[in-house]
Amino acid sequence: MQYQLSNDSAFQLVEITLQQNEEIKIERGSMVYHTGDVELQGKMNSNGASGLGGLIKAVGRGMASGESMFMTTAIGQRDGAKISLGPALPGKIMELTTSPANNWRLNTGSFLAADEGVNYNMKRQELGKAIFAGTGGLFIMETTGEGSLLIASYGDIVEMDVTDHLIVDNGNVLAWSSSLDYKLEIASGMFGFKSGEGIVNHFSGQGKVLVQTRNLKAMADSLIPYMPTGGSK
Repeated sequence: MQYQLSNDSAFQLVEITLQQNEEIKIERGSMVYHTGDVELQGKMNSNGASGLGGLIKAVGRGMASGESMFMTTAIGQRDGAKISLGPALPGKIMELTTSPANNWRLNTGSFLAADEGVNYNMKRQELGKAIFAGTGGLFIMETTGEGSLLIASYGDIVEMDVTDHLIVDNGNVLAWSSSLDYKLEIASGMFGFKSGEGIVNHFSGQGKVLVQTRNLKAMADSLIPYMPTGGSK
């Protein structure tokens, strides 16, 4: 996947150059512009299942995780076709490489684009912990295959090497190596009331964790006192 970032600010666009018949997967709704020689196709994200069973699986995951039941594929109609993508939130765009020995797990909202060699499955999390975590659902994205993957953050991206244990607020977790074990935990006390924190990801083993420096849930919570109530005019 050949691409170029617009700048190094918090409001990046990525422009991807496609060759004829080259396909990439992109986050639904992320297209900003293309040069008129890119075909966009919506395909049902059924994780390999077809027919009615695939549709039911896709709808079920969408209801549980907030994931769209459709994915968008961009296909170059000639050499040098260009498509630009913009993340939903201000932050950074970063490339990850995947292989059978080096795959990744992505938190909700991290995925931006992947080349045709990269596929993904939606991996079910523990039911109760996923609900209480406020992650947006019961699934995370787990990559398979080999190729390049673009992720987008809210804020900057900090790369951390894990050699034993690492605990990160769930809202700040962007992606992590599939070689790591992880579990969702309450930070402290009853729902984190003692520490002021909520749900954290506890990683163990050896691998990498990518942390985004801003937390969307924390930002949303900070706006609640300023939101109009039902009786406001």
